[in-house]
Amino acid sequence: MTLGLKRGTVQLEPHDKQWDEIAVQTIKTLKAILGDDVIDIQHIGSTAIPAIKAKPIIDIAVGVTDFDRIISYNEQLQKEGIFYRGSDVEHQLLYVMGDEESDTRTHHIHIVKWNGIEWKNYIHFRDYLNANENVALCYQKLKEELENKYADDRVAYTNGKQDMIDTILNDQ
Repeated sequence: MTLGLKRGTVQLEPHDKQWDEIAVQTIKTLKAILGDDVIDIQHIGSTAIPAIKAKPIIDIAVGVTDFDRIISYNEQLQKEGIFYRGSDVEHQLLYVMGDEESDTRTHHIHIVKWNGIEWKNYIHFRDYLNANENVALCYQKLKEELENKYADDRVAYTNGKQDMIDTILNDQ
């Protein structure tokens, strides 16, 4: 099983059932630390969609009502290898897991307002692709084209997916 990528790179892998198991363990760890300050935690992103390839980085959405409460756990999270990376995406806090020395990321943990637009988009996109394999396979085809074009430019890869993501979210 492959888990983790050097920051900024793109490499798609066939779905691996172990990703789900790792996500479950990560969710348990987050619940144990964050307790009642979390409303819900979900495995999201392409690693949560068995029909398609994904970057081997586990994406987790954590639904909360108060970002400041979550930041107060930074020291405890860091002891578990979960590092705060900031809020460069509007309306989110980002935490990562991985190997800092090799600059490899295994997890992206997105803290968002529970039931806010970001939460709903993450959950809806995952659920829609899981329920519509033909659309999921079209999404995979786009991802493969972008991987070939932008293997060393994750920002361009991510930006290249946005129109299709927006179309899927807006059509529902």
